[in-house]
Amino acid sequence: MANPLMAFALIKRLQSDWRNVVYSLEGSENIQALKVSYHRLEDRLPLFEDLEGAARALMRLQDVYALSVKELARGRFQTTSGAHPDLYRPSQDFALSADDCFHIGKVAYDKEDYYHSIPWMEEAVRLFRISYGNWNTEDEGSLEEALDHLAFSYFMAGNISHALKLSQEFLHYDPGNERMERNVLKYEKLLRKDREEGKGKITLQRPNVTHLETRDAYEELCQRLGSQPSHRRLSCSYETNRSPWLILQPLKKEMLHPRPELALYHDFLSPSEAEKIKALAAPGLQRSVVASGEKQEQADYRISQSAWLKDSLDPVVGALGRRAAALTGLNSQHPYAEYLQVVNYGLGGHYEPHFDHATSRKSPLYQMKSGNRIATLMVYLSSVEAGGSTAFIYANLSVPVIQNAALFWWNLRKNGRGDEATLHAGCPVLAGDKWVANKWFHEHGQEFHRRCSTHPEE
Repeated sequence: MANPLMAFALIKRLQSDWRNVVYSLEGSENIQALKVSYHRLEDRLPLFEDLEGAARALMRLQDVYALSVKELARGRFQTTSGAHPDLYRPSQDFALSADDCFHIGKVAYDKEDYYHSIPWMEEAVRLFRISYGNWNTEDEGSLEEALDHLAFSYFMAGNISHALKLSQEFLHYDPGNERMERNVLKYEKLLRKDREEGKGKITLQRPNVTHLETRDAYEELCQRLGSQPSHRRLSCSYETNRSPWLILQPLKKEMLHPRPELALYHDFLSPSEAEKIKALAAPGLQRSVVASGEKQEQADYRISQSAWLKDSLDPVVGALGRRAAALTGLNSQHPYAEYLQVVNYGLGGHYEPHFDHATSRKSPLYQMKSGNRIATLMVYLSSVEAGGSTAFIYANLSVPVIQNAALFWWNLRKNGRGDEATLHAGCPVLAGDKWVANKWFHEHGQEFHRRCSTHPEE
């Protein structure tokens, strides 16, 4: 399912809406049959963590691609500036419901993320106002609940006057609510105090949970959706790399950037090979991890699933390993190269700016006893409808997802030091399902394949 709005709505329908119907009073006449059907499938239905993850994915797309929440709720992928055409045009129109917007806002609200809860709750309130009086059995939210959450969000954001206005509207629908009456009195008192002290409104800052220093550059590159600045030294060529494997079928090489050297090899593998690798990896997919000190752990700045495939698992994997060795001229045998890592980036899947090579000797990468990652070969196993580009921050380059192509670069200089110019990121998938395969080569075993330079700084 390419459209992220439809994907979120489907997860919500299976995780929340159906459960609300099963346990509603309206379902009492057929309650036994409903419960039997529900419990039979419950283990295969999405968990709350899946629904929460899908909501956070939409907020990630909102941030990275500067999307307007108001337009997203209407099913359009328009930027907040409105200066550019829609970043993605779905083949089928699909708008979010009031309850959908309420769920997304509630996920942010529960994390005390009022920067995101406010625009989504605003849309929930707008839509609940339109449909007021027409309550749906599957809905979890309501106009009163949305007003309650939005008022408190504005209060926490420092906009007390708007919190007061929304609380007064709440009392119009529920005049006997004592808690809201106390809130109104509290907000009125605070407003009088602020006027006396001359306090102004507080500007709500977007949270930077991962403390990303290059966030602005990263997001600007992602918003390009894959573009390449012009360089004089770029070229296209057929390459055999002096390998007998490539004499009859040379590689189609496109130089994308001179320093760091980034090369894209078109039609590196066939569509059938790509599908076979995805099928082999699918049963073993698990949440991707990152290096943290001497350990590996899950992190919000990398959202994907991955699996590792040995060359001996299937002839297709072995053939890809030999082709990678022919392309790079490097030793692809384990432990001088890692097993093939297959990664799936689904709804909003991304990997914020990072290096492939280890920046500390304590990194788990050194557990292979074969040195640091000297080079990366990343193979695109699928295409996407929008987003998912590979952004090289300091090279000011955004490489789009090109199905069956392979992207190659050196992580280390010839002197063995990490090349900081290779800082890169996987932009969030805006629409579609992104699959890549990574082949990482290590220093040891490459002594006669990539020789040292006589220049100490090279």
